[in-house]
Amino acid sequence: MRAKDRITARESLDKRLYSLRNSDMTRPPRGWIKAIREALGMTTRQFAQRVGVVQSRAVDIEKAEMSGAITLDSLTRAANALDCELVYALIPRKPLKDTVNEHALALAKQHIRSTSHSMTLENQKISQSGEAEQLENLATQIAENSGSNLWNK
Repeated sequence: MRAKDRITARESLDKRLYSLRNSDMTRPPRGWIKAIREALGMTTRQFAQRVGVVQSRAVDIEKAEMSGAITLDSLTRAANALDCELVYALIPRKPLKDTVNEHALALAKQHIRSTSHSMTLENQKISQSGEAEQLENLATQIAENSGSNLWNK
């Protein structure tokens, strides 16, 4: 993917995921399946019948969700049985742009530190303001142009 396309994709995803990042989507203590099933007034036997499994398997499905061991296929079938739609998303803890910029800044600091050390040894040390400007420029360049190489280090 070209750098410009990657930046556009990142901005688009950040916009789409912004509202989800700020919503409370924490799983209920006993899991979504059980919470919705009980709110509907559905027994595990009725739920099992709708999923097409035996009652003990329906209980296992609820337990698997609570423990984090459930598969997307089982979640999809459970959602259908509860007349729900499964929504699957990875929600970044902060905007993707910030994640990229923070990582690029860390790499730039690493690079500037090693370069600065060499320049000091050669009695060519640059001013703090000059170093800060170089750091900002390098971080921007890394963030915009590194692509997947950004994550190699």
